[in-house]
Amino acid sequence: MTILKSFASAFLMYSRIPMPAVEWKEENRRYALCFFPCIGAIIGGVLIVWCCLCRRFSIPPMVFSAVSVCIPVIITGGIHIDGYMDVHDAKACMGDKEKKLQVMKDSRVGAFAVIRLCLYFILQFACFYEMYQLKYMFVVAGTFIISRALSGLAAVNFKSAVGKGSLTNFTNPAHRTITTVVEIVDIAAMSVVMLSLSFYLGLGAMAGAVLTFIYYRYTSYKEFGGITGDLAGYFLQICELAQLMMIVAMKIVI
Repeated sequence: MTILKSFASAFLMYSRIPMPAVEWKEENRRYALCFFPCIGAIIGGVLIVWCCLCRRFSIPPMVFSAVSVCIPVIITGGIHIDGYMDVHDAKACMGDKEKKLQVMKDSRVGAFAVIRLCLYFILQFACFYEMYQLKYMFVVAGTFIISRALSGLAAVNFKSAVGKGSLTNFTNPAHRTITTVVEIVDIAAMSVVMLSLSFYLGLGAMAGAVLTFIYYRYTSYKEFGGITGDLAGYFLQICELAQLMMIVAMKIVI
């Protein structure tokens, strides 16, 4: 029962997929991060189905790309984009760690966050435009799983910048050993699948994921003194985009 409640807790927090109501207590969130990558699997599956429909009914690549950009936002409710924007506002303030953490808590949206989000969606749209083939989309689908597995891995192993918040609500009750093992297995399994589908495209995606993971750890510790829920969302977004861009780059090169 604890496993099922943890599954529901993960989806209730990180998606807009309907789930039975679960009581908000630590016991019900013990394994929630283990199921975080499942949301990525659903996003990837929906993108594959969408690509199949577009190919079947000759829907223009521009429409395919536009809807593909929207699908992750619709399924997650934009929770990770919120963190992405908050972090860019914090980085733009050019203050010390305390000032940046304070800016991230501000519910107001700054100009730099809007600018970065517009650039993000433009790049993502262009990448999806280049991925308008089913064989590519199977590789792309895996990036949403890997990004969440890495995020969960970091959540239970990286230092927290604050003692409370949305991230600590899931990391404090989490079974760290089990969560770490599950996330590593997910990453390894998806890496094998992506490499088997297309060695070079899978390699590009893995390189993008590793580089952003290193950057996430370095930037979080240096500029914020650790990670927060907003930084976790920020990482998730740049990890997905970096993998997508690397896949496109490898496609062009080979």
